[in-house]
Amino acid sequence: MFRRARELGPPILVPLAWTFVTAAHLEVVTEYTLFIAHVVMAVLLVGFAATGYADMREGVLRTWWLLIAVGSVVTLCGVVGLWLEPTNPALTAVALFGWMLLPAVGFVDTRRRVTRGGWIYAVGTAGCLLGAALYAVGPTWGTRTAAVGGLVLVGLGQTAGIVDAAIRY
Repeated sequence: MFRRARELGPPILVPLAWTFVTAAHLEVVTEYTLFIAHVVMAVLLVGFAATGYADMREGVLRTWWLLIAVGSVVTLCGVVGLWLEPTNPALTAVALFGWMLLPAVGFVDTRRRVTRGGWIYAVGTAGCLLGAALYAVGPTWGTRTAAVGGLVLVGLGQTAGIVDAAIRY
């Protein structure tokens, strides 16, 4: 059961997470709701890392296991940042930019190792990097449209990569 959940969970959870983050930026959900989402995500990531370690010790799976382990810490930064009063923007930025950029490392490694579908991982990498850059410059443009566009790019790029991996491998 855990193996199946580890295989099929990410293609559902990745787009859900980015949709949720985008909704938070649009003020559709509250900061407290975002805090709860981070707690849930931290628990899922730690559980995924703990139960998946035996199956993820070699090759590209090892890269992804390391990213999940680091991502657990990044997510915990978000938990603490959202828990503090007032919210700690440095810790929440670690969580946000960490999850924008960590998967790009995995996509680069995956693209290097696969024989088919490498272009999908290139698209995933580009979505992560361009989305993070667009999000970062958003405040200088005085509009949240750029930030939301950046989140959408990241979400689409990461979703493409994880869905391909779940279907193909």
